[in-house]
Amino acid sequence: MNDQLLAAVSQYGAPALFAIVAVAAVGVPLPITLLLIVAGSLISQGAMNLWWAIGAAGAGSILGDQVGYAVGRWGGTAAIDKLSHLFGKHADLPAMEAKAAAWGGPGIFITRWLLSPLGPWINLASGTARYPWRRFLAWDALGEFTGAALFIFLGRLFSDRVMALTAVLGDLTWAIAGLLVSLVLGYRLLTYLRRQR
Repeated sequence: MNDQLLAAVSQYGAPALFAIVAVAAVGVPLPITLLLIVAGSLISQGAMNLWWAIGAAGAGSILGDQVGYAVGRWGGTAAIDKLSHLFGKHADLPAMEAKAAAWGGPGIFITRWLLSPLGPWINLASGTARYPWRRFLAWDALGEFTGAALFIFLGRLFSDRVMALTAVLGDLTWAIAGLLVSLVLGYRLLTYLRRQR
């Protein structure tokens, strides 16, 4: 599937990038980081326009995120239960809502580009938690355009080493996620030990 997606972007350019990124933002697991890096490589070869690529990737992601937010806001728990069964995952809605409320705007921002696998679930949780739509849209747009520009510029800069860069970024994302989980667990352990005293 990766080869077909990459071929579509190289053949159709920004419109294909827009469509693929929008579908991924709704929650379909697609290799978007790789796609954006390859788009940057295509830009360095003169096959795509830099600003059209950033605009298409950012706008497609925002559109997909808005769909997720709308499903959470107006579909409620019944729609989320159906979606979680469709994707083979169980959604712990109260926990997601609590995280969305605790993280707020910065959480939305960081799950657009650094912790992107959490993005679709944060979209749903933000909708069900009734996070204000204008604030959600502002943080969403800021995060999506930041991520699109970052990965496309990296692909442009390292156009001759795209696969190596993708592997390093994937490892870095998991390392940061592991560090965040360790910090949260460490904080909870300290809180528990203090309560025991």
